[in-house]
Amino acid sequence: MTARMSARRYARLLPALVAALAVANLSAQTKITPDKNSYSVADDVKVGQEAAAEAKKKLPMLNDDRVDTFVESVGARLAAAIPGDLRHTGFRYTFEVVNQKDINAFALPGGPMFLNRGMIEAAKTEAEMAGVMAHEIAHVALRHGTAQATKGQKFQIGAVAGQILGAIVGGTAGSVISQGSQFGLGAYFLKYGREYERQADLMGAQIMARAGYDPREMANMFKTIQAEGGGSGPEWLSSHPDPGNRYDAIVQEASMLRVEGNGNSGQFQSIRSRLVGMPPAHTAEPIAKGQTTTGGRTVGTGSRRVVNVEPPSNSYRTHQPSGFLRISVPTNWDAADASAGGVTDAPNGGFVKGDNGGSAFTHGVQVGVAQGGGNNLQQDTKQLLQSLSRSNPDLRAAGNSRRELRDGSLLNIIGVAPQSEAKTYENTFRRVRQSLQIAD
Repeated sequence: MTARMSARRYARLLPALVAALAVANLSAQTKITPDKNSYSVADDVKVGQEAAAEAKKKLPMLNDDRVDTFVESVGARLAAAIPGDLRHTGFRYTFEVVNQKDINAFALPGGPMFLNRGMIEAAKTEAEMAGVMAHEIAHVALRHGTAQATKGQKFQIGAVAGQILGAIVGGTAGSVISQGSQFGLGAYFLKYGREYERQADLMGAQIMARAGYDPREMANMFKTIQAEGGGSGPEWLSSHPDPGNRYDAIVQEASMLRVEGNGNSGQFQSIRSRLVGMPPAHTAEPIAKGQTTTGGRTVGTGSRRVVNVEPPSNSYRTHQPSGFLRISVPTNWDAADASAGGVTDAPNGGFVKGDNGGSAFTHGVQVGVAQGGGNNLQQDTKQLLQSLSRSNPDLRAAGNSRRELRDGSLLNIIGVAPQSEAKTYENTFRRVRQSLQIAD
């Protein structure tokens, strides 16, 4: 009997032990603590934006809507997985594709990232490409550029764009761009020491897992681009010193992480085939000599705004957009566009004015009252969505909430987010909708 009782107790205890071990295993991920930094977050943003603007003037941007949209969606998914304590106010993670053959990628302070076409073509899977992007995002989130500058020679904010660009292009070609500079400040922002590379590997692996990608694919990517680079050595690896046992360290970190969901979009192979079918990409030397041009848009018309918006806050504020409505929205959302009929609440960067004087929002919630026909709720809703799509042609309906008021008006609450970020915003939209109070 004693033996049977012990077995029962063991049976009850075992699940608890397994659960405890699982939690302990997940919490065992390497803790990365940012280094001392004498520069402000605003300094990172200023330097990064100036250098990014200069880069877009000098580098041949691919400007293919389909490729850009794909890369942006992967980048947005990764940026949304940055730990909360490393999400800095003012940082905007943007993702651009450069029509350059060299296997390279770089991210600037504050969030702008540039991914060479050659890097995408070299990758075997979406997760391998995401591994490079996660590594670069980790450098930005940990503020490695200004932290490294803190340890060395100081720089003057506002005087670094050309020097950084010289480091971007690299070698003799890069010296053409950075001619006359006293010091290659790009080394602070694009070429890090072994410890910072180790941190970016591990933090990048953690970001990948939270975004739904297997972190081991980052380690695989190092081998892939080494093989693609041949005897000359890939530029990206040459500017990223090997901290030693890199592959093993990432695989070890991956063993302590749980991949959350599936980040794979299933689009990578078609995107890669699209790139391979294009005319050859440019190399560094003609770029440095100004002998290349930016490509034209191959799909769609008009200018394209590339922006990554900060994920919705977990804390909420309540406001009253009209006399009969009260609603709660994330605290990092503002009333971006108010009118007599309602209001749009959106995060910074989620609401834009178009070149034609119109406006559209890419992230957020719109609450309003529209005059309906009074006879057909479905038809009135359809007409409302059609009117919204005129200011935002890329808008696609995936569901809506609606209620007709006693005077026949249509009360609407519409949540908008890019398809790649739908999962991030789903719970937020539900909570905002449930908070709506109406005095009709």
